[in-house]
Amino acid sequence: MNYPIPDSPQDILALQQKPIDEELVASAIAGVIKIVRSQGKSLDDLTAQILEDDQLLDRQQRRWLSQLLAQAWESFT
Repeated sequence: MNYPIPDSPQDILALQQKPIDEELVASAIAGVIKIVRSQGKSLDDLTAQILEDDQLLDRQQRRWLSQLLAQAWESFT
């Protein structure tokens, strides 16, 4: 992977300066999972946060993202 796994929310925000590709997205997802776990939160906590209504993603996109994060979460265990 060309990008290190982010260790903090600031590291994830810094990824915005990079061109978007599959490896960048994978790095961001891995970083989110790493940070959430380090905070002692569960996959259920992360899923609930992703499924909250917001202006960025619609309901279908939030569900798809929560499923993707669940698959990634399981691959890290």
